[in-house]
Amino acid sequence: MAEVILVDASDRPLGRMEKLAAHVPPGTLHRAFSVFLFSPSGRWLLQRRAAGKYHFPGLWTNACCSHPAPGEGTAEAAARRLREELRLAETPELAEQFSFVYRAESAATGLCEYEFDHVFFGGLADLPASPDPEEVAEVRFWEPDELAKALAETPGAFTPWFRIAWEEIRKGAGK
Repeated sequence: MAEVILVDASDRPLGRMEKLAAHVPPGTLHRAFSVFLFSPSGRWLLQRRAAGKYHFPGLWTNACCSHPAPGEGTAEAAARRLREELRLAETPELAEQFSFVYRAESAATGLCEYEFDHVFFGGLADLPASPDPEEVAEVRFWEPDELAKALAETPGAFTPWFRIAWEEIRKGAGK
């Protein structure tokens, strides 16, 4: 049974909880991470979450996101999940850029995200060849202008944490 690290609003650990239980509304604040990968030309790698995901299925989001396990460093967990979800032969160098707290409920599943999200950036030249189909329905690189247009026209096609991080990145977070 997977567990998450419960934290306070300053990201200080408070304990642990079974992952699914932490996502039952109203949600319990826990540590998470989001990885953003960029091509050398500045395109963003996004994944569309698999239809079988327990929350926010079928939505576009950043390259990878998940939770560190109790006792696992957040950066190490981010690298591990990149390998597991995208099946990358080599893990890109990741650098933490900023963090934020958010809460969002999934209408599709009734579950809730309440997370202290650490955002990492990395580079990736090519699309992953064979992402895990239980995690990822599709991957593609997006031009920043194309992504901005899609977010303005169909924000509900993207995960809530991606939309928040997008705005932070556009305001200069992580630069």
